[in-house]
This record gives sequence, structure tokens and C-alpha cells, in this order.
Amino acid sequence: MIMKGQKINDRYQIIKTIGEGGMANVYLAYDTILDRNVAVKVLRGDLATDEKFVRRFQREALSASSLSHANIVEVYDVGEDNGSYYIVMEYIEGKHLKQLLKKRGSLTLTEVVDIMLQVTDGMSAAHDSYIIHRDIKPQNIMILENGLIKITDFGIAMALNSTQLTQTNSVMGSVHYLPPEQASGKGATIQSDVYSMGILMYELLTGTLPFRGDNAVEIALKHIKEPFPSVKEKVNNIPQSIENIIMRATAKNVKNRYTDAKEMHDDLKTALTDARAGEPKYMFKYPEDEIEGKKRQTKAEEPKKASVSTKKEEKAKKEEKEVKATQIMEKNMKKKENKFLLILAVIFTGLIVVITTLVFLIPQLTKVKEIEVPDVTNMSIVDAENTLKEAGFVIADENKELSSGEVATGNIVRTSPQAGSTRKKGAEVVLYVSTGENAYVVENLAGKNYLEVKGVLEQMYGLTVFIDHEDATETSVANVITKTEPKAGTKLTTGDSITLFIPDMTTTYPDFTKGEYSLKQINEWGEKYKVVIEEVNIETDEYKPGTIYDQSQKAGTTVMANQVLRIYIAQEVSGDGQAAEEIDSQGNNE
Repeated sequence: MIMKGQKINDRYQIIKTIGEGGMANVYLAYDTILDRNVAVKVLRGDLATDEKFVRRFQREALSASSLSHANIVEVYDVGEDNGSYYIVMEYIEGKHLKQLLKKRGSLTLTEVVDIMLQVTDGMSAAHDSYIIHRDIKPQNIMILENGLIKITDFGIAMALNSTQLTQTNSVMGSVHYLPPEQASGKGATIQSDVYSMGILMYELLTGTLPFRGDNAVEIALKHIKEPFPSVKEKVNNIPQSIENIIMRATAKNVKNRYTDAKEMHDDLKTALTDARAGEPKYMFKYPEDEIEGKKRQTKAEEPKKASVSTKKEEKAKKEEKEVKATQIMEKNMKKKENKFLLILAVIFTGLIVVITTLVFLIPQLTKVKEIEVPDVTNMSIVDAENTLKEAGFVIADENKELSSGEVATGNIVRTSPQAGSTRKKGAEVVLYVSTGENAYVVENLAGKNYLEVKGVLEQMYGLTVFIDHEDATETSVANVITKTEPKAGTKLTTGDSITLFIPDMTTTYPDFTKGEYSLKQINEWGEKYKVVIEEVNIETDEYKPGTIYDQSQKAGTTVMANQVLRIYIAQEVSGDGQAAEEIDSQGNNE
């Protein structure tokens, strides 16, 4: 485990742990060269010596670093430092979709469509680069306060054009989002991500998973055999177009599935338009009981029908013989089963006796005496080590440094575990050595980035840093310190607090549907705040042509640079569209 304050590659200073996974730990760190906070993913120490895991970790880095998209977490740096393999990534302040679902249960239809448009847009960029995520699930989708989506953890991503690492038969990822072809032992493809995105969309709308079971095998078999549940049965008033998208994405037969994320994205863009109102239920072109062209066996083949010319008497005799043969076979099978169960019972009883004996006997034989950690505060390092060794403890190879105004430099401030606690004989104790009083004289910090200053003051001087806002002016710059409290020249020591004041530059989305903005003004607004404006023209007779009647980002939501804002503009319904609606109406009436 990497300690707080430690530097990686003499550049990334660790601030705190923000996540622990099966393969790697993630830390919030401060980039001392580029003056910014970053997320650093470090391969777990017990896996760093495993060549297989190291290769997989490096593959993650290479795959992710080639992607550049607003909806994908950006990778800044990749490297190795004293045997520790690390990846430096964009630090995202937000929550993942699983946390959002736990809080709200399920999301609204418009929210889900907006989220899935961003997810499929990001995954389109990955698929265009022949990269498969292989682990799409809510835990790997971050959402910021302004609604921006970020796809994280291409941890088991695989470049299709890679020739060095195969592992195509490995079934990875979470089983709840596992496509049937992978559950059957086949390799992952781009369409595997599409299946997982379909389940993600279903879960966001319903708040539940489509398949549940007592274990991974049971759930995987349901992905292969059981029909996908209807979202319309779970949520009222869901348009058929939405269910059709989920049906196509989660088709068991890959021939019926979207070919890639781009195709699913294009379908989502028009899902809520009037043109798709009353859309019929999607019918699969190919049989759903076929996976990769092979028909799945669901039951034994029925015996061939006897020809009409077969005599009734011969048929009756044949059936009688079959019944007798079945009865004899069942009788023999029952005898074998009883014998087998008896053997199992004897073995099971023996195992219980052995395990019970071991459970009670081994702890008594291997029990280690617990002893109290002595108080070595204010002792020199040598005296403290001797005292602890005499008590039966082992001293850690490296001591830790800690600022203290009460303990003389070079003496012991405290230990870990702390004095007075009990540990088993032979346990390791870490010594914290005083570096003396760590005083800081407040500098003139005006004009500096508060994130950079905050990290330095917290990590190097042990200060408690507060952030406060004051009204912005025309010359104000975002995130730049305007003043401090206490003022420059004040002496602070470890544990003292300081407040950094920055201008309040928060901007929110206006309500563009009120008619107060023209398209030209909206585009000028987008240029000013670095927001990408997309105009979506929809044929509808509910609004006057040219009316801006909806927007993808709600009014009052915080604006973030490079975010996409879709403006929905009413267009006059064409003659062909009216004719099509009349034909559809006639067909429905019939």
C-alpha cells in the first residue's frame, strides 16, 4: 500500500486512497510538474511480480491512452517506478451510476436516453479504434454534477488488432452484464459491449437486473437460455421504440444485435421523436435460439411420427415394451442412487469429524500470546527499538516522519500500532520520528491556482485548508486565489487552518425554450462558455416551425467546458410524413 505523501516517479504526490480493486489501487495525487490533481492507478504489490497481470495492466494503459473523447476518462501518463506499475488519469469528481441507482432506485426516461447517448458516443470512439471495453456496468460509468458522463476502467479492454495478447477464451467482466456468447466460452467482440450497454440501459430504467441467481454459473446460464424480460412490463408508459433498442442490444443471436455502439447511438438519437411514435415491436430476423450459427438444444428431439399405415396393434406392443424397459431402467437407477447416497453420507460424516477436530485443535496448538505495545514517546530511535524488541516486537524496516512542536527532533512521536494496544508476539511496529515544528509563514498567494496551493499546504505543512468564494469581477479568473485568511506573513504550524478565497465563476444553463434566445444567440452563448451546440430538427405539428421546444441539459444545471448541448427545433411535418401517418392510422384501424 502506498502511503500518504509518498511520491511516485518523483512527480505524483499521493494525497489519499480513493478506490481499491481486485487488480489495482487508485489514489488521488498531486502532479507537482503540471500543477493539477490526478488519479493514479497502481498495480497491487502482490500482483506486480505476476507476469500475466503485469501484461494485462500494461495492455489497459496502452488501450486507454489511445482514446481521446469527452465521455472517456483521459489517460495522461504510464510508467513503472521501483517495481510499481502505474497509470496516471484524469481525476473525476463525481459518482458512478451504481451509487446514483442506490440513491434514487431508477432514472427517468429522458435522463436514461441522455446518459446512453453519451455512453454510446464514447464507446463508438473506442470501437472505431478496435478497442473492446469488456466490462461495461454502472460501476464503471461516472456522472458529474452537470450530467457529463465519463466511461472509466478499460481494465480488461482488448485491441482487436493486437497479436501479442490473446486471452480470447477468458470470460471476464461482471456476470450480470455478460453476453451469451461469452457465457458460452467464446471471445469478446464489439457486439459484446453492445449487449452490456443494453443491460445497463434496462437497469437504469427499471432499477433492477434482468437476470438473478444464487451463483455466477446460474446467472450465466440464464443469459444463454432465458428470454430477456420486457422493460414495458416493469415501467409504465415506456415507448415501444425504447424497448426495441434494448431488445436489439440484448439479442442473444449476434446477427440480431447492433453491429457496434455507433449504430445503437444513431438509433437512440431518434428514439423519442414523433416520427417513431406508435412504432411496432421489433421482430428478430434470425432465430434467437441460435448462438454463432449453431442451434441451441433446449429439449430432446421428439420421436418420429409413425406412418399412417402403421397398425395399431404393433404400435401398442411397441409402447408396452418401452414402458417396461423404462420401469426396469428406473429401478436400476434408483438402486445405484441409493448406494451412491450412502457412500456420500459416510464420506460427509467423516469430513465433519475431521474438520471439527481441526477447528478446535489447531488454534490451541498455534495460539500466539498477545502482548501490550510499550509507550516509547520522546525516546531516541535506538532506545525505542531496544524497548520494543525486548517486549517481543519486530521493528519496521523504514521509519515514518511526523512534524511535532512538542517532541524534540529525532525522537519518537508515536508508534503504529499505538502504545497500550495489544498485538501478537512478533508483530511489526512502525516508528514515527519527529521532524520538529513544521512552521509555515503565509506567502502572498494571490494569483495562484487554489488546487495547486491546497495540495502543497495539506501535504507539506499539514495545514487544514478551507475554500471560500467571493463575488467575481470582470477581471476575475476561475480557480485563482484572490486573498487568504490569515493574511501573508502569519506563522502557521501543523494542524492550523487557512482559508483560500476564489471568485465564484459558476455558470448555469438558461432556459432556451422560453423564446428569449435565437439560434444565433444560443451559438454565441456556446462559444462564450465553450459548450458544443448541436441542433436537432424534429418534424412535429405540436409546435410552430422554428420553435425551440426542448434542450438536453436542464435549465439551472452547472455549465462545464466541452459539454454537448442538444437544442430540439420543431420542423414542419412533410407531406410524405403525413401520408405515412395516415397509412399507419388506417392499418391500426383495420
